[in-house]
Amino acid sequence: MFASWSFAEIGGRLQIAPMKKDDIMKAINNLPEDYKEIYSVNLQKDKKVALGVNVLAVIIMFLMAVPMHFIVPISNLFSMEKGDGAYFLRFGVLVILSVAYIILHEFVHGIAMKICGTKKIKYGFTGIYAYAGSDDCYDKSAYIFIALAPVVLWGVVLAVINPFVSAEWFWVVYFIQISNISGAAGDFFVTCRFSRMPKDILVKEIPGVNVEIDIIGPQIG
Repeated sequence: MFASWSFAEIGGRLQIAPMKKDDIMKAINNLPEDYKEIYSVNLQKDKKVALGVNVLAVIIMFLMAVPMHFIVPISNLFSMEKGDGAYFLRFGVLVILSVAYIILHEFVHGIAMKICGTKKIKYGFTGIYAYAGSDDCYDKSAYIFIALAPVVLWGVVLAVINPFVSAEWFWVVYFIQISNISGAAGDFFVTCRFSRMPKDILVKEIPGVNVEIDIIGPQIG
C-alpha cells in the first residue's frame, strides 16, 4: 500500500477545519475547497525515507528471527529425517504461501478501504511492490486503519497457527509472519508519522510508478 501520500490543510493553516463525528473512518471523494498539500512522501523518489524504511524492515526481521532460532532452531526447516519429498514440499509450500500472502495482504487493504466507503479499488504491481489503492482521500483514523489492517489480521492468524505446526513446518509459517511484520515497515512509518499530525488531516495515496502529487488549495494572490 505504501506508495505516495499528500496531506491537506485549510486556509494555509496546519490545523484544518474539524470534521463531524459522522465523517470519521470514511472515504472522501472530493477534497473541500481551500485544501492544499502540506507534506508528501514517495518511496520511489525519497531515497532517505526509503533507506530508513528498509533499515527498519531489516531490524524487525533480525529481532524476530534470531530470538526465535533459540526457541525453535531454524535447522528444523532443513531436516531430511522424513525424506527428500517432505524437504522439498516445505520449500514449495513456502514459495506458494509467500506469493499468496502478497495477494491477500493487498486484498485486506482493499477490504479495509471498502469498509471506509471506497467504491472502486485499484490493484496492481509495479515490478517492485504490489499495491491496493483508490482515488479517494481518507481521514487520519481511516487511513491508519487501512494501513495496519493486513499486518494485524494476518499477524493474529499466523500467531494462532504457528504453535500447532510441527518443528519442521514451524519456520514455513514463521517466515510468512516475519514477512508480514517486516513488510509493514512502511505502514508503521506512516502510522507513526501521521499520529503526530492534527487529527483532521486528510490523506490521499497515489499508487503506481512515477507518481506526481498536485498541490490542492486556494491560489495565492
